[in-house]
Amino acid sequence: MESDRIKKGLNRAPARAMLKATGLTDADLEKPLVAVANTWTEAGPCNFHLRDLAQKVKDGIRKAGGTPFEFNTIVVSDGISMGTEAMKASLVSREVVADSIEVAVRGHLFDAVVAIAGCDKTIPGAIMALARLDLPSVLLYGGSIMPGQFQGKDVTIQEVFEAVGACAAGLMTPEDLNDLENKACPGAGACGGQFTANTMSTAATFMGISPFGVNEVPATHPSKLAQAERCGELVMELLEKNVRVSSVMTKRALENAIASVAATGGSTNAVLHIMAIARELGVDLELSDFDRISGATPIIVDFKPWGRYVANDLYEAGGMRLIAKELRAANLIADEKTVSGKTLFEEAAEAKATEGQKVVRSVENALAPRGGFAILHGSLAPEGCVVKVAGNASLTFKGPARVFDEEDQAFIAVQQGLITAGDVVVIRNVGPKGAPGMPEMLAVTGALIGAGLGGQVALVTDGRFSGATHGFMVGHVSPEAARGGPIAFIRDGDVVTIDVENRVMNVDGDLAARVSGWQEKEPKYKSGVFAKYAQLVSSASDGAVTWLPQKKKVPTGVG
Repeated sequence: MESDRIKKGLNRAPARAMLKATGLTDADLEKPLVAVANTWTEAGPCNFHLRDLAQKVKDGIRKAGGTPFEFNTIVVSDGISMGTEAMKASLVSREVVADSIEVAVRGHLFDAVVAIAGCDKTIPGAIMALARLDLPSVLLYGGSIMPGQFQGKDVTIQEVFEAVGACAAGLMTPEDLNDLENKACPGAGACGGQFTANTMSTAATFMGISPFGVNEVPATHPSKLAQAERCGELVMELLEKNVRVSSVMTKRALENAIASVAATGGSTNAVLHIMAIARELGVDLELSDFDRISGATPIIVDFKPWGRYVANDLYEAGGMRLIAKELRAANLIADEKTVSGKTLFEEAAEAKATEGQKVVRSVENALAPRGGFAILHGSLAPEGCVVKVAGNASLTFKGPARVFDEEDQAFIAVQQGLITAGDVVVIRNVGPKGAPGMPEMLAVTGALIGAGLGGQVALVTDGRFSGATHGFMVGHVSPEAARGGPIAFIRDGDVVTIDVENRVMNVDGDLAARVSGWQEKEPKYKSGVFAKYAQLVSSASDGAVTWLPQKKKVPTGVG
Protein backbone atom coordinates (compact mmCIF):
# COMPACT_ATOMS: atom_id res chain seq x y z
CA MET A 1 0.00 0.00 0.00
CA GLU A 2 1.07 3.58 -0.64
CA SER A 3 0.65 4.37 3.04
CA ASP A 4 3.16 1.67 4.06
CA ARG A 5 5.92 4.16 3.30
CA ILE A 6 4.75 6.46 6.07
CA LYS A 7 3.60 3.93 8.69
CA LYS A 8 5.66 0.68 8.44
CA GLY A 9 9.12 -0.18 9.69
CA LEU A 10 11.15 0.62 12.79
CA ASN A 11 12.13 4.04 11.49
CA ARG A 12 8.45 5.03 11.22
CA ALA A 13 7.84 4.72 14.96
CA PRO A 14 7.67 8.53 15.42
CA ALA A 15 5.00 8.77 12.73
CA ARG A 16 2.99 5.97 14.33
CA ALA A 17 3.32 7.61 17.73
CA MET A 18 1.82 10.82 16.40
CA LEU A 19 -1.00 8.98 14.61
CA LYS A 20 -1.79 7.06 17.80
CA ALA A 21 -2.17 10.38 19.60
CA THR A 22 -5.36 10.86 17.55
CA GLY A 23 -6.83 7.63 18.93
CA LEU A 24 -5.65 5.18 16.29
CA THR A 25 -4.40 1.68 17.16
CA ASP A 26 -1.94 -0.72 15.59
CA ALA A 27 -4.91 -2.51 14.05
CA ASP A 28 -6.12 0.76 12.46
CA LEU A 29 -2.70 1.40 10.99
CA GLU A 30 -2.52 -2.08 9.47
CA LYS A 31 -5.46 -1.15 7.24
CA PRO A 32 -5.45 1.05 4.12
CA LEU A 33 -5.47 4.75 4.98
CA VAL A 34 -8.23 6.52 3.05
CA ALA A 35 -8.56 10.28 2.67
CA VAL A 36 -11.99 11.88 3.05
CA ALA A 37 -11.51 15.30 1.46
CA ASN A 38 -14.36 17.47 2.65
CA THR A 39 -15.47 20.93 1.51
CA TRP A 40 -17.75 21.70 4.45
CA THR A 41 -18.41 25.33 5.37
CA GLU A 42 -20.88 27.38 7.33
CA ALA A 43 -20.65 30.14 4.70
CA GLY A 44 -23.54 29.10 2.46
CA PRO A 45 -26.09 26.31 2.04
CA CYS A 46 -24.37 24.29 -0.69
CA ASN A 47 -21.76 22.70 1.59
CA PHE A 48 -23.36 23.34 4.98
CA HIS A 49 -24.45 19.71 5.51
CA LEU A 50 -21.31 17.92 4.33
CA ARG A 51 -20.04 17.09 7.82
CA ASP A 52 -22.95 14.67 8.22
CA LEU A 53 -22.17 13.04 4.86
CA ALA A 54 -18.49 12.73 5.78
CA GLN A 55 -19.37 10.79 8.91
CA LYS A 56 -21.31 8.25 6.84
CA VAL A 57 -18.52 8.03 4.25
CA LYS A 58 -16.13 7.20 7.08
CA ASP A 59 -18.57 4.59 8.41
CA GLY A 60 -18.56 2.94 4.99
CA ILE A 61 -14.76 2.95 4.81
CA ARG A 62 -14.48 1.35 8.26
CA LYS A 63 -17.08 -1.31 7.45
CA ALA A 64 -15.14 -2.23 4.32
CA GLY A 65 -11.82 -2.57 6.16
CA GLY A 66 -10.19 0.84 5.83
CA THR A 67 -9.13 3.63 8.19
CA PRO A 68 -10.54 7.01 7.15
CA PHE A 69 -8.87 10.39 7.65
CA GLU A 70 -11.07 13.43 7.12
CA PHE A 71 -9.64 16.84 6.28
CA ASN A 72 -11.23 20.02 4.99
CA THR A 73 -10.50 22.65 2.36
CA ILE A 74 -11.85 26.09 1.50
CA VAL A 75 -15.08 27.16 -0.21
CA VAL A 76 -16.18 30.39 -1.91
CA SER A 77 -19.94 30.68 -2.44
CA ASP A 78 -20.67 32.11 -5.88
CA GLY A 79 -24.23 33.06 -5.02
CA ILE A 80 -23.15 35.05 -1.96
CA SER A 81 -20.11 36.74 -3.51
CA MET A 82 -21.82 37.49 -6.85
CA GLY A 83 -21.66 41.09 -8.01
CA THR A 84 -18.94 42.11 -5.54
CA GLU A 85 -15.15 42.15 -5.40
CA ALA A 86 -15.44 38.84 -3.53
CA MET A 87 -16.61 37.10 -6.72
CA LYS A 88 -13.06 37.32 -8.06
CA ALA A 89 -12.15 34.68 -5.48
CA SER A 90 -14.54 32.13 -6.96
CA LEU A 91 -12.51 30.67 -9.82
CA VAL A 92 -9.30 31.17 -7.84
CA SER A 93 -10.83 28.90 -5.20
CA ARG A 94 -11.06 26.05 -7.73
CA GLU A 95 -7.27 25.98 -7.93
CA VAL A 96 -6.89 26.26 -4.15
CA VAL A 97 -9.29 23.34 -3.65
CA ALA A 98 -7.38 21.22 -6.16
CA ASP A 99 -3.98 22.17 -4.77
CA SER A 100 -4.93 21.67 -1.13
CA ILE A 101 -6.48 18.23 -1.65
CA GLU A 102 -3.45 17.15 -3.69
CA VAL A 103 -1.03 18.41 -1.04
CA ALA A 104 -2.91 16.79 1.85
CA VAL A 105 -3.12 13.41 0.12
CA ARG A 106 0.48 13.39 -1.11
CA GLY A 107 1.64 14.71 2.26
CA HIS A 108 0.20 11.69 4.08
CA LEU A 109 0.61 9.03 1.38
CA PHE A 110 -3.05 8.01 1.55
CA ASP A 111 -4.09 4.93 -0.42
CA ALA A 112 -7.44 6.14 -1.79
CA VAL A 113 -9.69 9.21 -1.72
CA VAL A 114 -13.35 10.08 -1.35
CA ALA A 115 -13.87 13.77 -2.16
CA ILE A 116 -17.10 15.41 -0.98
CA ALA A 117 -18.12 18.54 -2.87
CA GLY A 118 -21.21 20.72 -2.85
CA CYS A 119 -20.91 23.91 -4.90
CA ASP A 120 -19.77 25.30 -8.22
CA LYS A 121 -15.98 25.28 -7.81
CA THR A 122 -15.53 22.54 -5.23
CA ILE A 123 -16.76 19.90 -7.70
CA PRO A 124 -14.27 20.59 -10.54
CA GLY A 125 -11.55 21.49 -8.02
CA ALA A 126 -11.95 18.13 -6.30
CA ILE A 127 -12.00 16.24 -9.60
CA MET A 128 -8.87 18.05 -10.77
CA ALA A 129 -7.11 16.90 -7.59
CA LEU A 130 -8.29 13.32 -8.08
CA ALA A 131 -6.99 13.43 -11.66
CA ARG A 132 -3.54 14.56 -10.47
CA LEU A 133 -3.35 11.93 -7.73
CA ASP A 134 -4.57 9.01 -9.88
CA LEU A 135 -5.56 6.89 -6.88
CA PRO A 136 -8.70 4.77 -6.43
CA SER A 137 -11.19 7.61 -5.91
CA VAL A 138 -14.86 8.59 -5.73
CA LEU A 139 -16.49 12.02 -5.97
CA LEU A 140 -19.63 12.48 -3.84
CA TYR A 141 -21.83 15.51 -4.54
CA GLY A 142 -23.72 16.85 -1.53
CA GLY A 143 -26.92 17.24 -3.51
CA SER A 144 -29.32 19.97 -4.50
CA ILE A 145 -31.42 22.25 -2.33
CA MET A 146 -35.20 21.82 -2.40
CA PRO A 147 -37.07 24.61 -4.21
CA GLY A 148 -38.60 27.45 -2.23
CA GLN A 149 -42.26 28.41 -2.47
CA PHE A 150 -43.28 31.94 -3.44
CA GLN A 151 -46.78 32.97 -4.45
CA GLY A 152 -47.68 29.38 -5.26
CA LYS A 153 -44.64 28.67 -7.45
CA ASP A 154 -41.36 26.79 -7.06
CA VAL A 155 -38.46 29.26 -6.92
CA THR A 156 -34.66 29.14 -6.76
CA ILE A 157 -31.91 31.69 -6.23
CA GLN A 158 -32.29 32.54 -9.94
CA GLU A 159 -35.62 34.22 -9.28
CA VAL A 160 -34.06 36.36 -6.54
CA PHE A 161 -31.35 37.71 -8.84
CA GLU A 162 -33.93 38.49 -11.50
CA ALA A 163 -36.25 40.08 -8.93
CA VAL A 164 -33.54 42.64 -8.12
CA GLY A 165 -33.80 43.91 -11.69
CA ALA A 166 -37.59 43.75 -11.63
CA CYS A 167 -37.66 45.79 -8.42
CA ALA A 168 -35.34 48.44 -9.89
CA ALA A 169 -37.57 48.65 -12.97
CA GLY A 170 -40.68 49.15 -10.85
CA LEU A 171 -42.10 45.75 -11.81
CA MET A 172 -41.91 44.36 -8.27
CA THR A 173 -42.31 45.91 -4.84
CA PRO A 174 -39.48 45.89 -2.28
CA GLU A 175 -41.84 44.04 0.06
CA ASP A 176 -42.34 41.22 -2.44
CA LEU A 177 -38.58 41.08 -3.05
CA ASN A 178 -38.02 40.67 0.69
CA ASP A 179 -40.68 37.96 0.86
CA LEU A 180 -39.02 36.11 -2.04
CA GLU A 181 -35.60 36.50 -0.39
CA ASN A 182 -36.96 34.84 2.75
CA LYS A 183 -38.43 31.86 0.89
CA ALA A 184 -36.14 31.06 -2.06
CA CYS A 185 -33.56 28.95 -0.19
CA PRO A 186 -35.30 26.71 2.37
CA GLY A 187 -32.30 24.71 3.62
CA ALA A 188 -29.05 22.93 2.82
CA GLY A 189 -28.00 22.01 -0.70
CA ALA A 190 -26.69 23.56 -3.89
CA CYS A 191 -28.75 25.87 -6.11
CA GLY A 192 -31.66 23.91 -7.53
CA GLY A 193 -31.68 24.46 -11.30
CA GLN A 194 -29.23 23.07 -13.83
CA PHE A 195 -26.83 25.76 -12.75
CA THR A 196 -23.10 25.10 -12.42
CA ALA A 197 -23.19 22.81 -9.37
CA ASN A 198 -25.85 20.48 -10.75
CA THR A 199 -24.30 20.67 -14.22
CA MET A 200 -20.93 19.55 -12.87
CA SER A 201 -22.62 16.89 -10.73
CA THR A 202 -24.17 15.52 -13.93
CA ALA A 203 -20.82 15.72 -15.73
CA ALA A 204 -19.05 13.92 -12.86
CA THR A 205 -21.54 11.06 -13.10
CA PHE A 206 -21.23 10.72 -16.86
CA MET A 207 -17.42 10.90 -16.78
CA GLY A 208 -17.55 7.97 -14.34
CA ILE A 209 -15.99 9.48 -11.19
CA SER A 210 -19.35 9.55 -9.33
CA PRO A 211 -21.63 6.50 -9.21
CA PHE A 212 -25.07 6.74 -10.82
CA GLY A 213 -27.94 7.11 -8.38
CA VAL A 214 -25.93 9.09 -5.82
CA ASN A 215 -25.37 12.69 -6.92
CA GLU A 216 -28.97 13.29 -7.95
CA VAL A 217 -30.31 12.51 -4.47
CA PRO A 218 -31.27 15.89 -2.93
CA ALA A 219 -29.20 17.20 -0.03
CA THR A 220 -31.87 16.74 2.63
CA HIS A 221 -33.43 13.54 1.30
CA PRO A 222 -33.51 10.72 3.90
CA SER A 223 -31.53 8.38 1.61
CA LYS A 224 -28.59 10.75 1.11
CA LEU A 225 -26.74 9.48 4.19
CA ALA A 226 -26.99 5.88 2.99
CA GLN A 227 -25.59 6.90 -0.39
CA ALA A 228 -22.65 8.56 1.37
CA GLU A 229 -21.93 5.34 3.26
CA ARG A 230 -22.10 3.46 -0.03
CA CYS A 231 -19.39 5.73 -1.44
CA GLY A 232 -17.13 4.84 1.48
CA GLU A 233 -17.60 1.15 0.80
CA LEU A 234 -17.18 1.67 -2.93
CA VAL A 235 -13.78 3.33 -2.67
CA MET A 236 -12.52 0.27 -0.79
CA GLU A 237 -13.71 -1.96 -3.63
CA LEU A 238 -11.84 0.25 -6.10
CA LEU A 239 -8.73 0.04 -3.93
CA GLU A 240 -8.93 -3.75 -3.78
CA LYS A 241 -9.20 -3.93 -7.58
CA ASN A 242 -6.65 -1.12 -8.09
CA VAL A 243 -9.08 0.87 -10.26
CA ARG A 244 -7.48 4.28 -10.65
CA VAL A 245 -8.85 7.56 -11.93
CA SER A 246 -6.92 7.40 -15.22
CA SER A 247 -8.62 4.14 -16.15
CA VAL A 248 -12.05 5.70 -15.65
CA MET A 249 -11.74 9.29 -16.86
CA THR A 250 -10.63 8.73 -20.44
CA LYS A 251 -11.18 11.12 -23.34
CA ARG A 252 -14.36 9.25 -24.26
CA ALA A 253 -15.54 9.59 -20.67
CA LEU A 254 -15.01 13.36 -20.83
CA GLU A 255 -16.90 13.43 -24.13
CA ASN A 256 -19.76 11.60 -22.39
CA ALA A 257 -19.71 14.36 -19.77
CA ILE A 258 -19.88 17.04 -22.47
CA ALA A 259 -22.87 15.27 -24.04
CA SER A 260 -24.64 15.24 -20.68
CA VAL A 261 -24.08 18.98 -20.28
CA ALA A 262 -25.37 19.64 -23.79
CA ALA A 263 -28.43 17.42 -23.32
CA THR A 264 -29.42 19.13 -20.08
CA GLY A 265 -28.90 22.71 -21.26
CA GLY A 266 -26.28 23.02 -18.54
CA SER A 267 -23.97 25.79 -17.46
CA THR A 268 -21.38 27.16 -19.87
CA ASN A 269 -18.94 26.95 -16.95
CA ALA A 270 -18.74 23.23 -17.72
CA VAL A 271 -16.64 24.09 -20.79
CA LEU A 272 -14.06 25.78 -18.57
CA HIS A 273 -14.10 23.04 -15.93
CA ILE A 274 -14.07 19.98 -18.18
CA MET A 275 -11.24 21.54 -20.18
CA ALA A 276 -9.31 22.06 -16.93
CA ILE A 277 -9.94 18.44 -15.89
CA ALA A 278 -8.69 17.28 -19.30
CA ARG A 279 -5.50 19.29 -18.83
CA GLU A 280 -4.92 17.61 -15.45
CA LEU A 281 -5.44 14.18 -17.02
CA GLY A 282 -3.25 14.93 -20.01
CA VAL A 283 -6.22 14.25 -22.29
CA ASP A 284 -6.18 15.99 -25.68
CA LEU A 285 -9.46 17.90 -25.54
CA GLU A 286 -10.12 21.13 -27.45
CA LEU A 287 -12.92 23.67 -27.77
CA SER A 288 -13.80 22.16 -31.14
CA ASP A 289 -14.72 18.92 -29.34
CA PHE A 290 -17.23 20.77 -27.20
CA ASP A 291 -18.84 22.39 -30.24
CA ARG A 292 -18.94 19.11 -32.18
CA ILE A 293 -20.62 17.23 -29.35
CA SER A 294 -23.06 19.99 -28.43
CA GLY A 295 -24.02 20.45 -32.08
CA ALA A 296 -24.94 16.75 -32.35
CA THR A 297 -26.73 16.43 -29.00
CA PRO A 298 -30.31 17.69 -28.62
CA ILE A 299 -31.62 19.13 -25.34
CA ILE A 300 -33.81 16.44 -23.78
CA VAL A 301 -34.11 17.64 -20.16
CA ASP A 302 -36.52 20.45 -19.23
CA PHE A 303 -34.44 22.27 -16.62
CA LYS A 304 -34.29 25.76 -15.16
CA PRO A 305 -32.95 28.38 -15.78
CA TRP A 306 -34.70 28.36 -19.14
CA GLY A 307 -37.08 25.42 -18.54
CA ARG A 308 -39.54 24.33 -15.87
CA TYR A 309 -37.93 21.80 -13.53
CA VAL A 310 -35.22 21.62 -10.88
CA ALA A 311 -32.83 18.89 -9.73
CA ASN A 312 -35.12 17.21 -7.23
CA ASP A 313 -37.68 16.77 -10.06
CA LEU A 314 -35.09 14.76 -12.00
CA TYR A 315 -34.52 12.57 -8.95
CA GLU A 316 -38.26 11.94 -8.60
CA ALA A 317 -38.53 11.25 -12.36
CA GLY A 318 -35.92 8.46 -12.25
CA GLY A 319 -32.53 10.17 -12.09
CA MET A 320 -29.58 10.46 -14.43
CA ARG A 321 -29.94 6.93 -15.72
CA LEU A 322 -32.94 8.19 -17.74
CA ILE A 323 -30.69 10.70 -19.49
CA ALA A 324 -28.06 8.03 -20.14
CA LYS A 325 -30.71 5.68 -21.55
CA GLU A 326 -31.92 8.25 -24.08
CA LEU A 327 -28.42 9.33 -25.11
CA ARG A 328 -27.35 5.72 -25.52
CA ALA A 329 -30.38 4.95 -27.69
CA ALA A 330 -29.32 7.76 -30.02
CA ASN A 331 -25.64 6.68 -30.04
CA LEU A 332 -24.60 9.99 -28.47
CA ILE A 333 -22.46 8.49 -25.68
CA ALA A 334 -19.83 5.75 -25.51
CA ASP A 335 -19.69 2.77 -23.17
CA GLU A 336 -17.00 3.53 -20.61
CA LYS A 337 -16.06 2.25 -17.16
CA THR A 338 -17.51 3.96 -14.05
CA VAL A 339 -16.53 3.79 -10.38
CA SER A 340 -19.65 1.75 -9.60
CA GLY A 341 -18.03 -1.25 -11.29
CA LYS A 342 -20.61 -1.12 -14.05
CA THR A 343 -20.17 0.47 -17.44
CA LEU A 344 -22.14 3.50 -18.54
CA PHE A 345 -24.37 1.36 -20.76
CA GLU A 346 -25.01 -1.09 -17.92
CA GLU A 347 -26.10 1.81 -15.75
CA ALA A 348 -28.35 3.12 -18.53
CA ALA A 349 -29.98 -0.30 -18.84
CA GLU A 350 -31.17 0.00 -15.22
CA ALA A 351 -33.13 3.20 -15.88
CA LYS A 352 -36.65 3.22 -14.44
CA ALA A 353 -38.86 6.16 -15.32
CA THR A 354 -41.56 7.28 -12.91
CA GLU A 355 -44.91 7.00 -14.63
CA GLY A 356 -45.97 10.30 -16.12
CA GLN A 357 -42.60 12.03 -15.65
CA LYS A 358 -42.07 15.04 -17.91
CA VAL A 359 -38.53 16.05 -17.00
CA VAL A 360 -36.60 13.84 -19.45
CA ARG A 361 -37.72 13.43 -23.05
CA SER A 362 -36.68 11.12 -25.84
CA VAL A 363 -34.31 12.38 -28.51
CA GLU A 364 -37.17 12.14 -31.01
CA ASN A 365 -39.22 14.52 -28.82
CA ALA A 366 -36.34 16.81 -27.89
CA LEU A 367 -36.84 20.31 -26.55
CA ALA A 368 -34.22 21.68 -28.97
CA PRO A 369 -32.34 20.05 -31.86
CA ARG A 370 -28.86 20.98 -30.60
CA GLY A 371 -27.17 21.25 -27.22
CA GLY A 372 -27.30 24.19 -24.86
CA PHE A 373 -24.05 25.91 -25.89
CA ALA A 374 -21.86 26.57 -28.92
CA ILE A 375 -18.27 27.67 -29.53
CA LEU A 376 -17.79 30.76 -31.69
CA HIS A 377 -14.71 32.30 -33.26
CA GLY A 378 -14.20 35.48 -35.24
CA SER A 379 -12.63 38.92 -35.17
CA LEU A 380 -13.77 39.49 -31.59
CA ALA A 381 -12.71 36.06 -30.30
CA PRO A 382 -9.86 34.52 -32.33
CA GLU A 383 -9.22 31.82 -29.70
CA GLY A 384 -12.92 31.18 -29.18
CA CYS A 385 -15.80 32.00 -26.86
CA VAL A 386 -18.85 30.21 -25.46
CA VAL A 387 -22.45 31.19 -26.18
CA LYS A 388 -25.41 29.79 -24.25
CA VAL A 389 -28.19 28.95 -26.69
CA ALA A 390 -30.54 26.98 -24.42
CA GLY A 391 -33.89 28.74 -24.33
CA ASN A 392 -33.01 31.32 -26.99
CA ALA A 393 -35.56 31.71 -29.76
CA SER A 394 -33.02 33.32 -32.10
CA LEU A 395 -29.50 32.23 -32.97
CA THR A 396 -28.37 35.60 -34.35
CA PHE A 397 -27.97 39.03 -32.81
CA LYS A 398 -26.60 42.27 -34.23
CA GLY A 399 -26.33 45.60 -32.50
CA PRO A 400 -24.17 48.50 -31.33
CA ALA A 401 -21.69 47.90 -28.53
CA ARG A 402 -22.10 49.48 -25.11
CA VAL A 403 -18.67 49.00 -23.57
CA PHE A 404 -17.90 48.77 -19.84
CA ASP A 405 -14.53 48.15 -18.22
CA GLU A 406 -16.06 46.88 -14.98
CA GLU A 407 -19.10 44.79 -14.10
CA ASP A 408 -20.29 47.41 -11.61
CA GLN A 409 -20.52 50.03 -14.35
CA ALA A 410 -22.74 47.78 -16.46
CA PHE A 411 -24.98 46.89 -13.50
CA ILE A 412 -25.52 50.57 -12.67
CA ALA A 413 -26.35 51.31 -16.32
CA VAL A 414 -29.00 48.58 -16.33
CA GLN A 415 -30.44 49.76 -13.02
CA GLN A 416 -30.65 53.33 -14.35
CA GLY A 417 -32.41 52.28 -17.56
CA LEU A 418 -29.49 53.28 -19.78
CA ILE A 419 -29.42 49.98 -21.70
CA THR A 420 -32.02 49.66 -24.43
CA ALA A 421 -33.31 46.88 -26.65
CA GLY A 422 -30.86 46.01 -29.44
CA ASP A 423 -27.73 46.90 -27.48
CA VAL A 424 -24.75 44.55 -27.15
CA VAL A 425 -23.40 45.08 -23.64
CA VAL A 426 -19.64 44.40 -23.58
CA ILE A 427 -17.97 43.86 -20.19
CA ARG A 428 -14.20 43.47 -20.42
CA ASN A 429 -11.15 43.27 -18.17
CA VAL A 430 -12.94 40.56 -16.17
CA GLY A 431 -11.12 37.54 -17.61
CA PRO A 432 -8.95 35.04 -15.71
CA LYS A 433 -5.95 37.41 -15.68
CA GLY A 434 -7.69 40.76 -15.91
CA ALA A 435 -10.17 40.60 -13.05
CA PRO A 436 -8.31 38.52 -11.86
CA GLY A 437 -10.43 35.43 -11.36
CA MET A 438 -12.99 35.67 -14.19
CA PRO A 439 -16.11 36.56 -12.15
CA GLU A 440 -19.61 35.60 -13.25
CA MET A 441 -21.98 38.27 -14.55
CA LEU A 442 -25.20 36.99 -12.93
CA ALA A 443 -25.93 40.30 -11.22
CA VAL A 444 -25.98 42.00 -14.64
CA THR A 445 -27.79 39.26 -16.54
CA GLY A 446 -30.34 38.88 -13.76
CA ALA A 447 -30.94 42.63 -13.79
CA LEU A 448 -31.43 42.57 -17.59
CA ILE A 449 -33.99 39.76 -17.34
CA GLY A 450 -35.74 41.45 -14.43
CA ALA A 451 -35.92 44.73 -16.36
CA GLY A 452 -37.74 42.98 -19.19
CA LEU A 453 -34.80 43.03 -21.61
CA GLY A 454 -34.29 39.26 -21.82
CA GLY A 455 -33.73 38.27 -25.45
CA GLN A 456 -33.63 41.94 -26.48
CA VAL A 457 -30.07 42.62 -25.35
CA ALA A 458 -26.91 40.55 -25.87
CA LEU A 459 -24.03 40.48 -23.39
CA VAL A 460 -20.44 39.76 -24.43
CA THR A 461 -17.65 39.37 -21.89
CA ASP A 462 -14.21 37.91 -21.26
CA GLY A 463 -15.64 36.87 -17.90
CA ARG A 464 -18.07 34.05 -17.15
CA PHE A 465 -21.78 33.50 -16.67
CA SER A 466 -23.54 31.74 -13.87
CA GLY A 467 -25.39 28.55 -14.70
CA ALA A 468 -28.49 30.50 -13.63
CA THR A 469 -27.98 32.89 -16.57
CA HIS A 470 -30.27 32.72 -19.56
CA GLY A 471 -30.69 35.01 -22.55
CA PHE A 472 -28.30 35.91 -25.38
CA MET A 473 -24.99 35.70 -23.53
CA VAL A 474 -21.46 35.18 -24.84
CA GLY A 475 -18.64 34.56 -22.36
CA HIS A 476 -15.04 33.31 -22.11
CA VAL A 477 -14.03 35.64 -24.97
CA SER A 478 -10.40 34.76 -25.72
CA PRO A 479 -7.86 36.28 -25.79
CA GLU A 480 -9.13 38.40 -22.93
CA ALA A 481 -8.65 42.17 -22.76
CA ALA A 482 -5.81 41.91 -20.24
CA ARG A 483 -3.81 39.89 -22.78
CA GLY A 484 -4.43 42.42 -25.55
CA GLY A 485 -7.25 40.48 -27.20
CA PRO A 486 -9.59 42.25 -29.64
CA ILE A 487 -12.17 42.87 -26.92
CA ALA A 488 -9.68 45.38 -25.43
CA PHE A 489 -10.09 47.65 -28.47
CA ILE A 490 -13.84 47.65 -29.09
CA ARG A 491 -15.61 51.01 -28.59
CA ASP A 492 -19.14 52.24 -28.05
CA GLY A 493 -21.08 52.10 -31.31
CA ASP A 494 -19.02 49.38 -33.00
CA VAL A 495 -21.51 46.90 -34.45
CA VAL A 496 -21.20 43.37 -33.07
CA THR A 497 -22.63 40.43 -34.99
CA ILE A 498 -23.25 37.11 -33.23
CA ASP A 499 -24.11 34.25 -35.59
CA VAL A 500 -24.47 30.91 -33.84
CA GLU A 501 -25.39 28.95 -36.97
CA ASN A 502 -22.12 29.94 -38.64
CA ARG A 503 -20.19 29.88 -35.32
CA VAL A 504 -18.84 33.42 -35.67
CA MET A 505 -18.76 36.61 -33.62
CA ASN A 506 -17.39 39.62 -35.45
CA VAL A 507 -17.17 43.36 -34.87
CA ASP A 508 -17.40 46.12 -37.46
CA GLY A 509 -14.72 48.46 -36.23
CA ASP A 510 -11.13 49.29 -37.10
CA LEU A 511 -9.62 47.46 -34.16
CA ALA A 512 -6.18 47.21 -35.75
CA ALA A 513 -5.83 50.99 -35.80
CA ARG A 514 -6.43 51.10 -32.06
CA VAL A 515 -3.70 48.63 -31.10
CA SER A 516 -0.82 51.08 -31.42
CA GLY A 517 0.50 52.07 -28.04
CA TRP A 518 -1.40 49.40 -26.14
CA GLN A 519 0.15 48.52 -22.84
CA GLU A 520 -0.79 45.92 -20.32
CA LYS A 521 -2.61 47.49 -17.40
CA GLU A 522 -1.09 47.61 -13.96
CA PRO A 523 -2.19 44.53 -12.03
CA LYS A 524 -5.04 45.21 -9.63
CA TYR A 525 -3.38 43.07 -6.97
CA LYS A 526 0.38 43.30 -6.48
CA SER A 527 0.73 40.68 -3.74
CA GLY A 528 -1.06 37.67 -2.33
CA VAL A 529 -3.02 34.90 -3.98
CA PHE A 530 -4.73 37.10 -6.59
CA ALA A 531 -1.39 38.43 -7.81
CA LYS A 532 0.02 34.91 -7.98
CA TYR A 533 -3.07 33.69 -9.85
CA ALA A 534 -2.94 36.54 -12.39
CA GLN A 535 0.68 35.70 -13.19
CA LEU A 536 0.11 31.96 -13.58
CA VAL A 537 -3.38 31.54 -15.05
CA SER A 538 -3.85 30.42 -18.64
CA SER A 539 -6.45 31.61 -21.12
CA ALA A 540 -10.08 30.57 -20.67
CA SER A 541 -9.68 28.68 -23.95
CA ASP A 542 -7.28 26.38 -22.05
CA GLY A 543 -9.51 26.01 -19.01
CA ALA A 544 -7.97 28.86 -16.96
CA VAL A 545 -5.55 26.50 -15.24
CA THR A 546 -2.44 27.70 -13.45
CA TRP A 547 0.33 25.55 -14.86
CA LEU A 548 0.35 26.13 -18.63
CA PRO A 549 3.19 28.26 -20.06
CA GLN A 550 2.17 31.91 -20.30
CA LYS A 551 1.76 33.56 -23.67
CA LYS A 552 3.61 36.70 -24.68
CA LYS A 553 2.21 39.90 -23.21
CA VAL A 554 1.37 41.56 -26.52
CA PRO A 555 -1.90 42.33 -28.33
CA THR A 556 -3.14 39.27 -30.21
CA GLY A 557 -5.71 38.42 -32.82
CA VAL A 558 -6.10 41.93 -34.27
CA GLY A 559 -5.05 43.23 -37.69
